[in-house]
Amino acid sequence: MQDDRSAIRDLLENWAIWRDAGDWERFRTVWHEDGWMSATWFQGPAADFIRVSREGWDKGVSILHFLGGISIDLAGARAIAQTKMTISQRATVHDVACDVVCTGRFYDFLEKRDGRWGVVWRQPIYEKDRIDPIDPAAALRLDAQVLAGFPEGYRHLAYIQERIGYRVKRDMPGLKGPEVTALYAKGRAWLEGAALPERT
Repeated sequence: MQDDRSAIRDLLENWAIWRDAGDWERFRTVWHEDGWMSATWFQGPAADFIRVSREGWDKGVSILHFLGGISIDLAGARAIAQTKMTISQRATVHDVACDVVCTGRFYDFLEKRDGRWGVVWRQPIYEKDRIDPIDPAAALRLDAQVLAGFPEGYRHLAYIQERIGYRVKRDMPGLKGPEVTALYAKGRAWLEGAALPERT
């Protein structure tokens, strides 16, 4: 069992390193063929996520991931892993260069197939975020009405992402609420052998 936990931990750490380093071929290996990514700005097959991430990388989109503690629930060839994480994105907002930092968890549905663990579905949980000008003397004024239209856990991240052209999903799981409660229920069902739930 410890070998499985170590393999899953390596996989989750490699996800962040290889994604942020633009090591796309190795990044592809952390997913199963039917893997799915759900994020604020993208929801779809892992293969498409890799493609659009690479396109963003080539255009200078700056998104970095930092990981903390990992909790793994194992049930035979299935697992649910929760990983504390921070997403850091840099962009220009209203002519001011800014960093947005969003703290939360990666909630991963994993499966061991032919002796290899892989991600079947990654659903981030967005807990809280903030935005700061890179120059502390710069004056940043956000549109309060637009900002209030995004969920609390990732409203600044959503604000910056929509400013650079992405369409952000409005019902992602946060620290509390029906979305995260439903996600936990799907995770328990996955560990008990249920079919993979609809991924959105």
